[in-house]
Amino acid sequence: MRILTVLTYHYPHWTGLTAFAVRIAEGLAARGHEVTVLTSRHRRDLPVQEVHNGVRILRLKSLLRLSRGQVMPGFPHTVWRLVRQHDVVQVHTPMLETALVAALAHGAGRRMLLTHHGDLVMPAGPFNQLVQHSVGGLLSLGARMTDRISIYTDDYARNSAFLRPHLDKTVAVLPPVAFPPPQPEVVSAWRQELGLENAEIIGFAGRWVEEKGFDYLLQAVPRILDRHPRAVLLYAGETRVVYERFYERCRPLLEAHGERIHELGLITDPQRMANFYALCDVFTLPSRTDCFASVQVESMLSGTPVVATEIPGARQVVRLSGMGRLVRPGDPQHLAEGISDVLDDPAACTRPREEIARIFDYDKAISDYEALLESLLPVKD
Repeated sequence: MRILTVLTYHYPHWTGLTAFAVRIAEGLAARGHEVTVLTSRHRRDLPVQEVHNGVRILRLKSLLRLSRGQVMPGFPHTVWRLVRQHDVVQVHTPMLETALVAALAHGAGRRMLLTHHGDLVMPAGPFNQLVQHSVGGLLSLGARMTDRISIYTDDYARNSAFLRPHLDKTVAVLPPVAFPPPQPEVVSAWRQELGLENAEIIGFAGRWVEEKGFDYLLQAVPRILDRHPRAVLLYAGETRVVYERFYERCRPLLEAHGERIHELGLITDPQRMANFYALCDVFTLPSRTDCFASVQVESMLSGTPVVATEIPGARQVVRLSGMGRLVRPGDPQHLAEGISDVLDDPAACTRPREEIARIFDYDKAISDYEALLESLLPVKD
């Protein structure tokens, strides 16, 4: 099977969406399929073309960045050429050009799978809202034109304004999660290096953007300290997000609890990230919106329970695993209670790694995507 995968950002860019897209592409390539990824050359030091872990990556020159997107003048011509060289197309959304890819694919007699990683949610402000409505309209057109849609959970699909009109062609496929076990000796040394041997560590990770709800966690700190005076926050991720300045808006809260917050920066190495999770006594995801969030599964595979907001999609990880607590969204008091309850008795909501790995099975996820793409192959006479 010759598969053309299209998305705005790919390796070595690192977000949850990119991580899942990389794993799907590499998992399919490892099974003998010919996988080509078309993406943006979002950094000038990246090669125009390379093969990485069996996947051919083609990067198009970007004229400029528009909010979270990239303007690529050569995109239409390149897609038209590539769709005719492949058997089936997969587009990872949100992506501005989804409808265009669908039109070009159908024009070449190819069918398309739209793999949706979450509705586009932009922060407040006239420009951001203009982007959200404009791109949202184009995404909806793409959803109408595509042949099938995959999403992580039925829970998210049923509650998504974007997906609800297309439930008849939407299928839930849990994403592939492959993650190394932590290294206990390294974790212990790291804790000492940070001077946190006697602390209760609350971990959080991801891009520092409004939808992740880190401001709620900062607001919860005084309430957490009432029950756990040795608690500290440990953050791994990017604070300088080019399309959003939410970190700066959170600065008063950060300064109010400066001695309780430790920032490690962005961690892209999976082994170091596994050690980060194991360093924590509890991991929290206080998101306003979140389709799934791989950090939850990664934390659980590293032996650390999760406290997450009970929102569509994201809540399914704790529901399926039982390894954590769910709290009301936008409620710092309830978030503090959930974190404190887990710190009181972490063993009560900890599950064996093997149990988590069976639920979020990498090989099954690749098999499900393989079968879904094969169902879209052109019918031979």
